[in-house]
Amino acid sequence: MSKNRLIYLPLGGAGEIGMNMYLYGYGPEGAERYILVDVGVTFPDMDTTPGVDLIMADADYIIQRADRLEGIIITHAHEDHIGAIGLLYPKLQAPIYCRPFTAAIAQNKMERDGNDPKKVQECAPWPAMVEVGPFQIGFVPISHSIPEASALVIDSPAGRIFHTGDFKTDPSPLVGEAFDPDLIASVAKGGVKALMCDSTNVFSPNPGRSEASLKEDIGKLMAEAEGMIVATTFASNVARLKTLAQAAKDAGRSVIVAGRAMNTMIQTAVSTGVLTDFPPVLDVEDFGDVPRRNLLVLATGSQGERRAATAGLARGKYRGIELQKGDTYLFSSKTIPGNERSISHIYNQLAEQGVNVIDADDGHYHVSGHANRPDLVQMHDLINADVVIPMHGEYRHLREHAELVESNGGTALIAKNGVMVDLTHQAKVVEQIEVGRTYLDGTVLIGNMDGIVRERLQMALRGHMVVSLVLEEDGTPIDGAWIEAVGMPDESRHQNGLIENLERAVDDTMETATRKMLRSDEAIEDAVSRVVQKVCSDTVGKKPVVTVMINRLVTE
Repeated sequence: MSKNRLIYLPLGGAGEIGMNMYLYGYGPEGAERYILVDVGVTFPDMDTTPGVDLIMADADYIIQRADRLEGIIITHAHEDHIGAIGLLYPKLQAPIYCRPFTAAIAQNKMERDGNDPKKVQECAPWPAMVEVGPFQIGFVPISHSIPEASALVIDSPAGRIFHTGDFKTDPSPLVGEAFDPDLIASVAKGGVKALMCDSTNVFSPNPGRSEASLKEDIGKLMAEAEGMIVATTFASNVARLKTLAQAAKDAGRSVIVAGRAMNTMIQTAVSTGVLTDFPPVLDVEDFGDVPRRNLLVLATGSQGERRAATAGLARGKYRGIELQKGDTYLFSSKTIPGNERSISHIYNQLAEQGVNVIDADDGHYHVSGHANRPDLVQMHDLINADVVIPMHGEYRHLREHAELVESNGGTALIAKNGVMVDLTHQAKVVEQIEVGRTYLDGTVLIGNMDGIVRERLQMALRGHMVVSLVLEEDGTPIDGAWIEAVGMPDESRHQNGLIENLERAVDDTMETATRKMLRSDEAIEDAVSRVVQKVCSDTVGKKPVVTVMINRLVTE
């Protein structure tokens, strides 16, 4: 029996939406050679990650084994699959493989973060394959809401894996490749050990709809709406942007693109040849030269991003573009869970301006880029793998997907982030590793165990007190304590204000302190923190975070 083993270890994206990162390894236990599939991000919110710019999976497991990482494979150019490539590359240092459109996006990210864009290698589609360490990788064209999405054939000496990436079964995607069941079935000839399968829409009971089904309703809206139309969708959904722009042109409307991300995606799609015949686009500065009735503005920010064009327009203006009463704002996108509050806020801001807001809830103006429940069953049947391992979804999605497989007579195994599966023979869980998150905080990468985000949350919830003490070398106080409050109400049931009461309480603590305590900064910090929190709790009902600064005067 061979001592080599084939393993699968999701580091992100299995048990959550976003931050996709999947590790495959082959070789002797403890000496496997690896490939990493996707390096994605998700976005923060002020409730749980204040001040953070981006969130990505904790790649520490593979970073510690980076000398055995043979390559990084990117399935497609959505941020939850490619967004961290430039940020984590310095710690991974492995060649990057992807198809041309995705490569163009990856090269841009690499260069922007100070890495060599030549580390990104363009790959031809299946049946071409590229050798990456002990693996042979094939990029199988598959339909999704972005051009050149690929499922992956991952061949190893222990057998074949099929990794779907994000997909839908769209026969007419308008831009990008159609779903080809014959092609998918041909990949499965000879047997597939494991199918790693998208789980996002497992709870959607009806077959997915084609992108082409939106043309009629969008065309009607462009023709009949009064005033200017602004439409927002995912910047990467190039097919939707073309549908919107073409419908606008057919209705006699000129097109303006507002937002860097959307302009970048369109330009990249055109330059790589995946987008053709896109209608002419006016510069934002030409906004005032066209009658409002003859304008469509394509705007970034469909998920309520604070710096995007949609948020700017909701506040009143974006680069000279202003909304008026009677204009129409179309959200041609699904709200990602967690963004409901920010989008609702924008809806209300638009409504206050007298703008007609249309969302995608009725299905007339948006179709999902992910396979629905019947489409997943079709993929299961086409691949007919020994085991299906659900991925890309919260735990409830993974569980429902596994139950769907088993209800149809198949075998499934749930592997959430950190669960290592040995696929060499019969799939089995062999190890559980600790996984977490990495935050981009300004320009610095920090771990979720570093305590920085937790400290911000504590200060946001409880306030912050800074206590300054000046002491003689032996600990004798000089003057009294000085206290500064941040995020605390200066209210008190006592005669004096909160700060005055606190300073008096700290002074009393220092005056009654033992000589032993006064010689120890740690003991002083502990005693002062406790008295400050007690006074605050008694007077305003909060126990703040307390920082004690001790300055000792040293005599020569």
